[in-house]
Amino acid sequence: MSKISWRQVLPLVLAAFFVVGSLSNIVAPRSIFEEYLKWGYPQWFHFVTGSLELMTALLLARPRTRLWGSALGCTVMLAALATVAVHGEFGHGVAPLVAATLSIVVGWIAWRERLTTGSLARA
Repeated sequence: MSKISWRQVLPLVLAAFFVVGSLSNIVAPRSIFEEYLKWGYPQWFHFVTGSLELMTALLLARPRTRLWGSALGCTVMLAALATVAVHGEFGHGVAPLVAATLSIVVGWIAWRERLTTGSLARA
């Protein structure tokens, strides 16, 4: 039986997190929809967030685009963190903070792998 490394699993788990986030934002149950309105975003903005999260998941799933996915995921999560912090909803900030941190870890691993394989110039 082959050994599976956490470095192989982490990006896929993070991608799954972004898929779930994407679906919950695109479908936007009433509670999520109302939160976006309460935070001052336009009615359609949940589609933007959901689309960016879905793009993040797709980019994270492939080793070749993982660095871009981690950068986009970190950006989206930092924006979410800023939104809840500005509105004083610090309890909502735990998931974005964890996801942003994990995105940085995945990005660092992807960066290091590119450096060691010499594929940075080809990407």
